[in-house]
Amino acid sequence: MRIAYLVNQYPMVSLTFIRREIHALEAQGVAVQRFAMRAWKDRLVDPADLAELAKTRCIQSVGLTGLLAALFMTFVARPVRFAQMLALVLRILPASDRGPALHLAYLAQACVLLRWLDKERIEHLHAHFASNSAEVAMFCAGLGGPPYSFTVHGPEEFDRAVGLGYREKVGRAKFVAAISEYCRSQLFRWSAHADWEKIRIVHCGLDETLLKAAPTPVPGAPRLVCVGRLCEEKGHLVLVEAAAELAGAGVAFELVLVGDGPIRPQLEALIARRGLADRIRITGWAQASEVRSTLQQSRALVLPSFAEGLPVVIMEALALGRPVISTYVAAIPELVRHGENGWLVMPGNVRDLAAAMREVLAAPPAQLERMGAKGRADVLARHDVTVESARLMRYMAGAAGGESSQGIDLADKPA
Repeated sequence: MRIAYLVNQYPMVSLTFIRREIHALEAQGVAVQRFAMRAWKDRLVDPADLAELAKTRCIQSVGLTGLLAALFMTFVARPVRFAQMLALVLRILPASDRGPALHLAYLAQACVLLRWLDKERIEHLHAHFASNSAEVAMFCAGLGGPPYSFTVHGPEEFDRAVGLGYREKVGRAKFVAAISEYCRSQLFRWSAHADWEKIRIVHCGLDETLLKAAPTPVPGAPRLVCVGRLCEEKGHLVLVEAAAELAGAGVAFELVLVGDGPIRPQLEALIARRGLADRIRITGWAQASEVRSTLQQSRALVLPSFAEGLPVVIMEALALGRPVISTYVAAIPELVRHGENGWLVMPGNVRDLAAAMREVLAAPPAQLERMGAKGRADVLARHDVTVESARLMRYMAGAAGGESSQGIDLADKPA
């Protein structure tokens, strides 16, 4: 089977789960072509991402002239379908949070992609995220390209649910993959009831390097780690305030922040203002092997997010036998269970977060190892990329073969 993946920007540091999914599909004999709407501008540090970059074709690389030429050629070759997609642009405009120029640009990109997919004899197109990439996939299919599907993650996709036009995208898709029960519920909310049968749960998965990694002893050193983009919704500023509470109470600790992002200057200023420069270290982006090593050298992962889908780093930490401190947000409670494999606190609550951190720092390593072992078992049961990609492949094969989703039990979900 020949399929194509379409992502707004790919590869990029925070999309390792897409890379793993693609590699798992290829390991099962699927030919996968990678397409990105535009290139990621920041530096790539992981060799695996650099290898993906060499395999990825960027639509915007054709330039304005190429986009206009593709529009004209598609109009000449497929005037009826082209008119139908122009009508679709007009239909989605009133509810959209973006102007007509952008939607026309997406249509032009779909025209470019259509020619590339035809040349590669692609049987199915899968997009990640419900935003621009799903719209380009929808236009491409409407112009006569292969059937499409897309994966929804959140949280930004639900913040803009009305403007993203879920009813059209889900209605025209062969199926939609939701990464969690919570994600599926939000798709139910914004899609037509008649299309609910199309919405399937396909978890993000981890590969063998994590699933078969031998657990390491929890260190005695009072070190915690937070891994993620430095942005408001990840809760880093609350984390620093919680760390300040611990420091004020005389609790010994070290906090490592792995990642980079727009609030780094604000974060560094707050760390300095709270007198925590000797206790909190920001590493910037790191290779996957470095993230793994940092997790193993820590007692627990802390991720005090305000908004999430289901963070892959939580799966990675649990797979490595480390408990997790996180929040009652979105799908996080589907994997992190308070008192069993981690701690859950209310988002934005500095005092509760500080209390959970203090508990982890005071816990004997044996207790943390028992919790980590429980978390590892949960991840092995739910987030094996080979199992999840096989599930996705079955859905894609059915879509390419013209199978209908009618009759699928709405309770259908991974074991």
